[in-house]
Amino acid sequence: MIHSVLIFNNDGLPRLLKFYTPVDIPTQQLLLKQIHKLVIGRPSNQCSFLTPPPLLEDEKYSDLKIIYRHYATLFFVFVVDEQESELGILDLIQVFVEVLDKCFENVCELDLVFGWQVLETCLEEIIQGGMVTDTTIVKIVNAVDEANKQVKASSSSGMINLGGNNNQGQNRGVFSTTSLWNAMDSRLSGWGR
Repeated sequence: MIHSVLIFNNDGLPRLLKFYTPVDIPTQQLLLKQIHKLVIGRPSNQCSFLTPPPLLEDEKYSDLKIIYRHYATLFFVFVVDEQESELGILDLIQVFVEVLDKCFENVCELDLVFGWQVLETCLEEIIQGGMVTDTTIVKIVNAVDEANKQVKASSSSGMINLGGNNNQGQNRGVFSTTSLWNAMDSRLSGWGR
């Protein structure tokens, strides 16, 4: 199982912290600092598999491994248990980065900062609940593009969908923000006169 996915830059600033097992925020921050300290000093000719940092040396975490790849100014780190293959996770990191590169058209750190919704969507298309759901780059990119189209269409039409998909063709759970504001404006226009 994948327990967490961390993306941080050379300075240790987090760009993504996703935990699939419950971890309180102070522990997340400490874990980020310790993992950053472990990977930042490693020469590039050493392997990308690490034993857990001191925080995770507790017996209940003894089966965890840290697998990472360094791209430009970013570290992509996966904390996994012993059931996951190290080489499989390295390949998964490569798939994740290739998906990001296609979605952002030559991804850089600023894309992840300002396009965090796309970053989250890409990760959710690949991993859900700590399990890998898909690794087909074309399918993942198409799903992310479709999600982006739906977000743009809903925001440009002034519609907010609260009810999810509805197969009966009804507009249950959907309302227009424009008509809502017009209704409120007409009610308030005579108020106080």
